[in-house]
Amino acid sequence: MSVASRSVGIVGVGHMGSRIARRILDAGETMVGYDRDSERLEASGIPPAASLEELARDADIILLSLPDSRVIEPVVLGEDGLAAHSRSGQIVVDLSTASPESSVRIHEELASRRVAFLDAGISGGAKAAEAGKLTIMVGGAAEALEEVRSVLEHFSAQIFHMGPSGAGHVAKLLNNFLNGVSLAATAEVMVAARKFGLDLGQFLDVLNNSSGVNFATLNRFPSIVQGDYLEGGLTGHLMAKDVRLYLDLISRLGVPTFNGPACLATFEVTNALGYGDEISNRVVDGLGDLAGGIRLQEGTSTSEGRDE
Repeated sequence: MSVASRSVGIVGVGHMGSRIARRILDAGETMVGYDRDSERLEASGIPPAASLEELARDADIILLSLPDSRVIEPVVLGEDGLAAHSRSGQIVVDLSTASPESSVRIHEELASRRVAFLDAGISGGAKAAEAGKLTIMVGGAAEALEEVRSVLEHFSAQIFHMGPSGAGHVAKLLNNFLNGVSLAATAEVMVAARKFGLDLGQFLDVLNNSSGVNFATLNRFPSIVQGDYLEGGLTGHLMAKDVRLYLDLISRLGVPTFNGPACLATFEVTNALGYGDEISNRVVDGLGDLAGGIRLQEGTSTSEGRDE
């Protein structure tokens, strides 16, 4: 397809999809979107498609930004899904966090219709999406990646071709597990530091200049201790889903995991306390509740736990 004549479609305009779509639209690309939530689609400001059939008809490159494989498979492979209305030469790019096994199945089905499929895990969160600074890990044909690279560059800073179909989503799950572990472990440590009475700003400076430094200490907790939970990112339920996908992957690979179950338990317990639909950074409040009502913000009483 020529760059000048291509059109881009996106299925899913939630927290990440809407930001990605806006970056593409603002870059001057011809754009159309579809979401089963018509109000959310209208609020996104993306020119709407009335159906998956209409989107497949109008778009040369189709991006998916969906919760998981249970949603992705019907959208692509369902009776009235994208595959049923696809045409030779289209490229489907899955930006979701999904099962690598499912991604390979989708790749094989679309390949039989002469449609390329790329599993393209993204990392960086909503803030990076808005700034066009996401990192993308891609599995699938290198030639297809080169055809869509300029579109992906509208919302990413780094693009890595990881290998054949499934490799992008494997890399994404491994990365997301480390993301979950660092968030859960740092939340636990910060609650302990607050309960003891350490100055949390100073303690973060110590961590960020010591061997305990990680993404959460650098990018999350400096805001959280000021009362800003960085709303708009991955929810607690979605984080638990990602860890479950990691555990499925690691089991299939025959690699032992001792940290995985503990990480999953942290998010499942705090989700059960009522934080599942909130940003996963709120795991620190769930742990704080279990520690007696601890909050990290200075001046917050340890008796001010989550309202029941």
